[in-house]
Amino acid sequence: MDERIHEHAAVLVDWSARIEAGDDVVVSVGEGAHDLAVAVADALGERGANVVTTYASEEVQRAYLRAHDGDFELPEHELALYEAADSVLFLGGTRNTAATADVPTATRQAYGRATSEVKEARMDTDWVSTVHPTRAAAQQAGMSFEEYADFVYDAILRDWSELADEMANMKDVLDAGSEVRIVKADTDLTMSIEGRTAVNSAASVAYDSHNLPSGEVFTAPVEDAVEGEVFFDVPMTLEGQRVENVRLTFEGGEVVDFSAGAGEDALAGILDTDEGARRLGELGIGMNRGIDRFTDSILFDEKMGDTVHLAVGRAYGACLPEGEDGNQSAVHTDMITDMSEDSRIEVDGEVVQRNGTFRWEDGF
Repeated sequence: MDERIHEHAAVLVDWSARIEAGDDVVVSVGEGAHDLAVAVADALGERGANVVTTYASEEVQRAYLRAHDGDFELPEHELALYEAADSVLFLGGTRNTAATADVPTATRQAYGRATSEVKEARMDTDWVSTVHPTRAAAQQAGMSFEEYADFVYDAILRDWSELADEMANMKDVLDAGSEVRIVKADTDLTMSIEGRTAVNSAASVAYDSHNLPSGEVFTAPVEDAVEGEVFFDVPMTLEGQRVENVRLTFEGGEVVDFSAGAGEDALAGILDTDEGARRLGELGIGMNRGIDRFTDSILFDEKMGDTVHLAVGRAYGACLPEGEDGNQSAVHTDMITDMSEDSRIEVDGEVVQRNGTFRWEDGF
């Protein structure tokens, strides 16, 4: 086994999830993540954790959803599993990035609504999501498997404490700010962040961060205070379909018009999931310079320096004032715009990033 797999497992268990002896841990294992699962199980055993593993196969999910009549019920047994867990580790590793592309949109929406309580229970644990390099992901990224594996580990095996210190600069700016404006070609979007808390997403639950790799600072816009237009020029795969050149228009916080150069049906299906799916749940600013190219994987692409991502749907509780629920939805779907050229981010009228460079970096 590649020694980097054991290093990946150690970062996940120690730095990211902060697993301790006696913790009840659910490990969700993707189809192609077997080697990582073995390394993670070894690390969890050393720490004296209590482990249950589940199999997270897109092909299995496709078979179930296509065969079902669409009248889904809340899976109480699955809910009980996550309500009893301290941590959930999601080990992604797909064999087919388009495995669920032919699942009807209405079926996806119905399943998402029926299982929303399960998702909430998972989110209430110290959960962390990561990915093991697979040939399918490498092919989607347009890279050889060896090149892709190097890319993955360059993004994951890094000094997270040092990056956390750097990202604290952006967190401080957002925490002190009231309004964010994003400006570039075909984009002029303004949103209120009044009273919100930014998360320094340094790949650890200790920072309210739940992705490995991470490397972003994110917050939750006020759901009824988003105005303007935004163009997402980074292609992505949503619900198994290729989606490109997305345009969203917001009025009063709600998407009132949208289009896509490709995959518009997939986009429409997401936005029509429920009322909250047409409002923003997240503003994220990528700051991981170890990610140097787009790979059609949201886990990596949204963390890349020189990017901003916005998510329609559910807001994360860590960003919200006590007693506020924020935007609620069965979905949380990220879309990315490239900020490397002819662009700026303003907070309360002051430019904090220009053409991908932050004001505390050389060349601003």
